[in-house]
Amino acid sequence: MSGAWSFALVLGGGGMRGLAHVGALRALEARGWEPAEVIGTSIGALIGAAWASGFTVREIESLSLSLRRRDVFAVASADVALKRLRAPALYSAEPLDDLVRGMLGDVTFRQLGRRLIVNSVDINSGRQMFWGLPGLEDVPVADAVFASCALPGFFEPREIGGCYFADGALVDNLPVRLAAARGYRAIVAVDVGATSVLRADVQEAGFAAISARASEIVFQQAMEHHLGVWTAPPLLLVQPRVEHVPMFAFDHTRALVDEGYRATAAALEGAGAAVRAATGGIYPRRTVQIAVIRERCIGCGACVAIAPPGMFRMDGDGKAVGPDRPCEWSPIDGAFIRHCPTYAIMARPVAAAGASTGGASTGTGPAPA
Repeated sequence: MSGAWSFALVLGGGGMRGLAHVGALRALEARGWEPAEVIGTSIGALIGAAWASGFTVREIESLSLSLRRRDVFAVASADVALKRLRAPALYSAEPLDDLVRGMLGDVTFRQLGRRLIVNSVDINSGRQMFWGLPGLEDVPVADAVFASCALPGFFEPREIGGCYFADGALVDNLPVRLAAARGYRAIVAVDVGATSVLRADVQEAGFAAISARASEIVFQQAMEHHLGVWTAPPLLLVQPRVEHVPMFAFDHTRALVDEGYRATAAALEGAGAAVRAATGGIYPRRTVQIAVIRERCIGCGACVAIAPPGMFRMDGDGKAVGPDRPCEWSPIDGAFIRHCPTYAIMARPVAAAGASTGGASTGTGPAPA
């Protein structure tokens, strides 16, 4: 997109944590940040579709707060009992389908009042499909959104044009690269799916919890891979603190919306001006000092292999040594910290002279949740 400054809003998947997107929309609206386009995955596609079809943010919030488990999940008892492992999914499609179609009707992408792109993947070929792009606009939005929400094992893939599509998060939960390719001057991305937080006893929590944790790991690794080489346009990465909420919990709706608002407002106030003025990079940025706790270091050398080249070295005693000078980090930097097997690496925020691009607390490694 050329001409006036404009930005795309990318809303990632993450189950019920995605209700934080509603708060993000409210924070953007309150500050006059109107996206030119929303690109959504899974629940991000659902909320983006509501916005694109003309719902006000207040109406979307009201609908979100009224959601109950029965509105989305109903065990496909007959399929599971009769087909067992050949059943297409654990849950019936009807409740989610009724919810999506009740909101969106049979409108196609071409008929929407605002621009929307929905991320999905062909479950047979593995090709990523972005509904709403030129040539892919005459599809019912409700079908594309259902497909994007169809996490394999939970919901059966949706047939569109003779092919079967599922959750686009299988390929890329936060498709910021598409927004960059479409020429926007900036991108605001809200990530509610990836998390490096340490979980406890997932192996004992059942199928849904194990599957959700597997999704978190995949989302995190994919995001680190894609954003680790990010250059332009400027990207404001908003990461609401929702990692403590199970993906399929329905008893935190108000808190999720409020946290989405808080995190987005803080990001805009801390780094919004920098994003508008910048030509590239990921924001907000903060200055940190990296250190190695020698007593914990076992000399495995994993940090040398995983961290950016030159950040760590091994000394004469076989211990890792970090950089002497502080580093300027974006939210995506420092992912290598959690890979230390003894949590011997820490990163502490330090005051940076003249820093005005927004601050964020920096952890000292994964924390139990």
